[in-house]
Amino acid sequence: MKNFLVALGIIAVVIAVSFAGVYNSIVSKNENITAKWAQVENQLQRRNDLIPNLVNSVKGYAAHEKTLFEDVTKARSQWAGASTLNDKVNAASSMDMALGRLIAVAENYPQLKADGTFLKLMDELSGTENRIAVERMRFNEAVMDFNITVRRFPGNVVAGIFGYKPANQYFRAEDKAKAVPEVKF
Repeated sequence: MKNFLVALGIIAVVIAVSFAGVYNSIVSKNENITAKWAQVENQLQRRNDLIPNLVNSVKGYAAHEKTLFEDVTKARSQWAGASTLNDKVNAASSMDMALGRLIAVAENYPQLKADGTFLKLMDELSGTENRIAVERMRFNEAVMDFNITVRRFPGNVVAGIFGYKPANQYFRAEDKAKAVPEVKF
């Protein structure tokens, strides 16, 4: 009888330890879902903060280049249309000023073209969207892992006792997200 009670006690301890392990696993996986979703929101916030600033930077840089080249073109036209000495002096002075600014900008920006800024913007857009996609995938994997745990035996028993239900919150894209976003300059 004593051996039977010892064996029954050992079985009870093993069941209690297993029960605690399953419970702790469910709690950890449930928290993992929350953490993964927070990371998705983190990347969405990053995109929300970063992209408008980059677009404005590109707009500003492109406007700066546009004004500079318009000034050079205007000064060149003035020179071509100048008929008097005074007009030619004024046109040459305008050209000197425009070229001086062009040289200063060229020294500060060796690649005097907006292509670089646009390429950087496109790289950041691509990188940001990739980060968001990776975090969404990790979130969906965490939800799947949790759901498998709370649906399989003995997880379903432990989850049922403590009120854990499968998470029905996989990330799903909205219908409007299927449209390609428009970037305006």
